[in-house]
Amino acid sequence: MDSSAGPPETGNREADKRARILDGAMSVFLAYGYQRTTMDDIARAAEMSRPALYLSFRNKTDIYRAIAADIMDQSVAAAERALAQPGDLGERLTGLMEDAVFSLHERLAGSPHAGDILDMKNNLAADLVARWKDGLCRAIGGAIAEEVARTGVDLAARDLSPTLLASLTIDGLEGMKLRIPDPQQQRRAARGLVRVVTLAVEG
Repeated sequence: MDSSAGPPETGNREADKRARILDGAMSVFLAYGYQRTTMDDIARAAEMSRPALYLSFRNKTDIYRAIAADIMDQSVAAAERALAQPGDLGERLTGLMEDAVFSLHERLAGSPHAGDILDMKNNLAADLVARWKDGLCRAIGGAIAEEVARTGVDLAARDLSPTLLASLTIDGLEGMKLRIPDPQQQRRAARGLVRVVTLAVEG
């Protein structure tokens, strides 16, 4: 047993404190926008003093990045769960898009500052976004590779690969979010994208 580790309740308290800060910060980011939110706002939302807040995070950029990292990690985990479900590849990819992508954006629905918050990710968390996309690509590419092994299709003869198809899937989803404002139309376009991918791997 590691004698340097603190008691379990200490770790639980820190985890609870972190969750309270991130939940509070998310609420004020949605209410005021990232730029207008202050550390005082976050401290009040988390029901703690500003000095106590600074013991956990140096500034609101660190808090934003922590929120982004948590959301993106949850998204990749949701993608992996969706792909592990029974069903054909198309059904599982559709489930992935719903659970790992569309549900993420629905968390921001209704906030006038949702666009501001999402835009900030490219300035403040570009490395986390790249890691998120890599995680999704690995998950999707693995599922496509398994399907290719099952069907026996020669993707190389079609100048394709599981990795390329996975990247095209992620890029397609990103493009849809920018081009199509209506969530239901986004889902319809996503189903079309899934169909294209599944056709590519059919024997």
